[in-house]
Amino acid sequence: MAKTRQGKQTLTESELEDMKVDELRAKAREIGLSGTSHMHKGDLVKALAEAGGRETKGAPTPRSEGSHGGGARPGSEETKSVKYAQEISSPEEEPEREGRSLVTTNHDVIRGWAERRDAQPATVPGTEHGGRPGVLRFDFPGYGGKDLQHIGWDEWFETFDQRGLNFIYQEERTDGTQSNFFRLENPDREDA
Repeated sequence: MAKTRQGKQTLTESELEDMKVDELRAKAREIGLSGTSHMHKGDLVKALAEAGGRETKGAPTPRSEGSHGGGARPGSEETKSVKYAQEISSPEEEPEREGRSLVTTNHDVIRGWAERRDAQPATVPGTEHGGRPGVLRFDFPGYGGKDLQHIGWDEWFETFDQRGLNFIYQEERTDGTQSNFFRLENPDREDA
């Protein structure tokens, strides 16, 4: 590692080349480098090297920032669904291929996904906790959501962030048709 003028440590290109792709993507998120979820290892190394691969120990990473950073929240019970999903940090990012599992915490990505499907933010009545929404859902037109209670986006996202959830989803099925698949997962609890 080399030092910058501000005394922060940077990773050399050879140190970056020794890292695994998921470590490189985590480093990119850590330093706020967006648009890297679709990059292959060589491109990741180059982008990080150009950004200085700077260390930001102690600073919050986009993975833990929720609405601002996107990506996925890490946790002790992170499932294979999150581990192998492509992280999406902004609405500009696209899946690597049709049928790809995706994960995000970015509010704009989630809201855009739901709105393209005319889905409304909702909760399951009777699951409330201390006056706050309980189980979060989306009400898709034509899917019998009569048992759901519509709530506002602010309330839906506040609950999503307070619970530290990840939004796992698909844009399209492998055949290219639109997918409504989504799941909310707390990376620190298996039963979220």
